[in-house]
Amino acid sequence: MATSYAPAPGRTIRTPDATVAAALAALDVDASAPPPSAPEPLLPPTVVWWLDGTPPPWRQRLPEGSSWSLTLEAGEAGEAGEAGEAGEAGEAGEAGEAGEAGGTGDAAGTGDAGRAAGTGGAGGAGGAGEPPPGVHTLHVRAPDGRTADVHLIAAPPRAPRPPGRTHGLLVQLYSLLSARSWGMGDLGDLADLAAWAGRTHGVGFLQVNPLHAGGPGDPSPYSPTSRRFPDPVHLRVEEIPEYVYAGERAGDRKEAARLRHAVVADGEPIDRDAVWALKKRVLEEIHGVPLSPGRRAAYCDYLAEHGTALEDHATYLALAERHGPDRRTWPAPLQDPRSPETAEARRALLDRVDFHSRLAWLTDTQLAAAQRAAREAGMRVGLVHDLAVGVHPGGSDAWAQADVFARGMSVGAPPDAFNAAGQDWGLPPWRPDRLAATGYAPFRALLRALMRHAGALRIDHVMGLFRLWWIPEGRPPTEGTYVRYDAEAMLAVLVLEATRSGTYVIGEDLGTVEPGVRETLRERGVLGTNVLWFERDWEGDGRPVPAEDWRADCMATATTHDLPSTAARLSGDDVRLRERLGLTGESPARAAAETAEWLALLARLGLLPGGAEPGEEEAVRAVHRFLARTPARLVGIWLPDLVGDRRPQNVPGTWDQYPNWRLPVAGPDGTPVTLEALTTSPRAHALLAEFHGHGHL
Repeated sequence: MATSYAPAPGRTIRTPDATVAAALAALDVDASAPPPSAPEPLLPPTVVWWLDGTPPPWRQRLPEGSSWSLTLEAGEAGEAGEAGEAGEAGEAGEAGEAGEAGGTGDAAGTGDAGRAAGTGGAGGAGGAGEPPPGVHTLHVRAPDGRTADVHLIAAPPRAPRPPGRTHGLLVQLYSLLSARSWGMGDLGDLADLAAWAGRTHGVGFLQVNPLHAGGPGDPSPYSPTSRRFPDPVHLRVEEIPEYVYAGERAGDRKEAARLRHAVVADGEPIDRDAVWALKKRVLEEIHGVPLSPGRRAAYCDYLAEHGTALEDHATYLALAERHGPDRRTWPAPLQDPRSPETAEARRALLDRVDFHSRLAWLTDTQLAAAQRAAREAGMRVGLVHDLAVGVHPGGSDAWAQADVFARGMSVGAPPDAFNAAGQDWGLPPWRPDRLAATGYAPFRALLRALMRHAGALRIDHVMGLFRLWWIPEGRPPTEGTYVRYDAEAMLAVLVLEATRSGTYVIGEDLGTVEPGVRETLRERGVLGTNVLWFERDWEGDGRPVPAEDWRADCMATATTHDLPSTAARLSGDDVRLRERLGLTGESPARAAAETAEWLALLARLGLLPGGAEPGEEEAVRAVHRFLARTPARLVGIWLPDLVGDRRPQNVPGTWDQYPNWRLPVAGPDGTPVTLEALTTSPRAHALLAEFHGHGHL
């Protein structure tokens, strides 16, 4: 836990004592009491073994003469080897390896346990003396008789790397409405966009906003109730097989058409709550239709696979229907998911628990169908899912996993050059001590759920794997402090799960990044994020970084969901919007000067045929021609840039002053553009054509 931080070189700010005390209290440590006199443990609760042929550092930490052995994750505990003896090759159900501290063991475990731990290549069995990839149990005995059983994360040295280079679209799914949408974009629209983009333009991926389960009243996809389970509001209801047996739905289709018309024709913001109210009513009718034997078996498999976690999530949703979506306002006994009262309520609400469990399964099947459509269209990557940095404090995950979250704390960011007041995101942080004690089980389960139908995973604020800015409840962001996580263990889990699923990983590493973080991420195969407007030589003359000097291991984009569209940036609409909303930021003169500097560079490079005063559409294409020249493995195109949209999807620092997360894709004049219109837009086709012949898939 930091007692100070440096917002800029040569400047140090001391953390208030009250902040340190509050953060320690959230970890069950009394700052006013003397430190405990307990003996130092032999090892931390979780240790890492990178399967790169080098001995793991934790061996050197053990007292000389200690012995250790492994029980592989898929097997039963085997006998520990005596000090000085090498363990035999482990079979499934036996110890995988045994050895003496400071030495190396013999061949790693093979058989079923080894095969269960990974798949081929970097994910296969380890080298000589190494265990297979997986989360095993390490048994240690010291010469003085002390023993310890700790979690061992055995991980390949790097996450999978994308083959070659490719370009893709960055999509806020809710904003993409088709003629079949019920008031907001859905998974059917996503599959259709994937099929069109892959087959027509050779697009290699679609990155979507977080599709985590959300709650009523908050449209932000970055403040979900659960990150592990998807939101059924994204369901294409008509594509559920049981829909046709649920009776005549003419009234529902009429209401769906009204919601769609309000957005695409009347210019109203997307009303997520109204869309969900309609879909929920229809889904309740569908729930009364018996599943066919085959679909019943598939549903039962899903229930078995997700077990208690799914039951908890569905129970939370059932209780929320009766007591409200914020679990902190529920009757005290129901705030504990393991209380007798909660068990009784679960039994009483069994049908509602089954309803919400089935919705999770239905959404999962449509996510699988969307990824399948992307791959069948020729996309090498397919869907890129987005992992939000946290969850709502009153939501499903915070209820079911309350012991893993730090009470009375919120995640945010300290003051910086862009926000002098700092930021409070209102999301409770994970406790690093509880994560380590469980072998990072919550993080592993979360990654596994998100990677099951993903070609890649984007991690929002990836620096959170290293440290997070904790803010005590009721205090301003300026009075927070950094709390560190075991980044090696977090990265080992990430690389392990990415290798098992064959998923690429992209880290959003924008903003304040402490030294060494980007280098560590690159070493472990995690791609970074480069945004054109931020790529300047900040330590030199401040000029734009030449395309050839950009890093290769990244996704290069012109903008993100928190930034203005390219057309808005080029036209100055973004600055005028912030002025209208009363938000501080860069001055209009500075913004105009930086934009002019970029346009001049594009003209010098021959990327801007229109010269110093090009047309807007030509300038947007020139920006993307520049991105295509970089060595970036992935180039992301903001979907609204295809049609010249000037409205940002989100304006940080606003709440009701701007319709964040509720705007459809629109043209330059703000007129909504449907999926059908986008796919026939000459402007969209011209921009995507810029990526032909640049080494992209």
